[in-house]
Amino acid sequence: MAGNAACGDDLILRERGQREVFCGLTGIVWLHRKLQDAFFLVVGSRTCAHLIQSAAGVMIFAEPRFATAILQERDLAGMADCNEELDRVVNELLERRPDITTLFLVGSCPSEVIKLDLANAAQRLSLVHQGRVRILNYSGSGIETTFTQGEDNCLRALVPELPELPELPAQSEADSPKSLLVVGTLADVVEDQFARLFSEMGIEPVHFLPPRRATELPPVGNGTKLLLAQPFLGETARALIARGADLLEAPYPFGVEGTLGWLRAAAGAFAVPETRFDTVTSMPAARAQRALARYTEQLAGKRVSFLPDSQLEIPLARFLERECGMIPVEVGTPFLDRKLLAAELGLLTGEVRLSEGQHVENQLDRLRRERPDLTVCGLGLANPLEAEGMATKWSIELVFTPIHGFEQAADLAELFARPLARRGSLRFGTCN
Repeated sequence: MAGNAACGDDLILRERGQREVFCGLTGIVWLHRKLQDAFFLVVGSRTCAHLIQSAAGVMIFAEPRFATAILQERDLAGMADCNEELDRVVNELLERRPDITTLFLVGSCPSEVIKLDLANAAQRLSLVHQGRVRILNYSGSGIETTFTQGEDNCLRALVPELPELPELPAQSEADSPKSLLVVGTLADVVEDQFARLFSEMGIEPVHFLPPRRATELPPVGNGTKLLLAQPFLGETARALIARGADLLEAPYPFGVEGTLGWLRAAAGAFAVPETRFDTVTSMPAARAQRALARYTEQLAGKRVSFLPDSQLEIPLARFLERECGMIPVEVGTPFLDRKLLAAELGLLTGEVRLSEGQHVENQLDRLRRERPDLTVCGLGLANPLEAEGMATKWSIELVFTPIHGFEQAADLAELFARPLARRGSLRFGTCN
């Protein structure tokens, strides 16, 4: 299919106005599950604590790897020394939890409003606990960010800590790749699936960032091929490129087509023969196509709009259009990073309206006028739209759920089919 004629800079609708965004602290929910020896200490308010606890759904008998250092009224009013209190909380935490090897101090809206310098705090505490624990900081504030940028900020904070990739032997070709680095939080089962496919293609070594343990950070340097699993990791990607990594241009591994294109980018960089690539990928791709078929019948011809929220909007719209037969009406995204989305933009058709940024009133006006069959949006807009008779899908569920790769392609399609089926059941009175 021809590239998207509507992707020229002058044809993308750019909007600035009132925004409806979810907090970047949300990234802790999936990051703390992945980094099994790390701990996330949010410096924020009780609202921050309630948000993370509610989003994570941690059972009462589980001991989570996150907490909130509560800023009280005295802290916010400048009547108390926040750094002294923070030092005390960190010392108590590390004494109680000797299993922590990496501690993230996570900034929030309240800590940023009172100008609490967590970067200096992290450096100070690192000296105190040197040799015992690595202490880093990043911002999870909801001010001027989207909720997926919490992960980007976290991984960006890890980049300076990554060991240097060993130099090539003198007899080796200077431009031959030495390792593949897959960047973006993946469920363990998905990571294992990708690792197996790379191994069968003969691509090695393969590292993942974030790793399952913060003490096992992958190396990076000249010869590292960088393959992004998530489209919202722009700052992390640029930091890795500055360390010598080479970014592979690829679609994202959502659906069969996206996964094939993503794997093919790695195969091309490591000179995997086409016959071997086909042998490794043909069976799982065919299996995924068969599983997708049952949802394609439900989704084909349905119109879908994306309100800007997660930065997953463009790859997901491509999947729904090209593999499920849906018709994207508008695809809104908070930021449009052309370097990271070049392969995806070339796959969308010219009829798709792209918008960058947010003016929520204008976007809601267009939505009410066009009334698509399904709207993908944030939690704050979903219930009001449902009350107006529109079917919605929470965009945050698409980040919490394993949706990458061949084996998850049908699960991804089902996430979009489910609200349409629910709406049909309610309309005809068949819902239990």
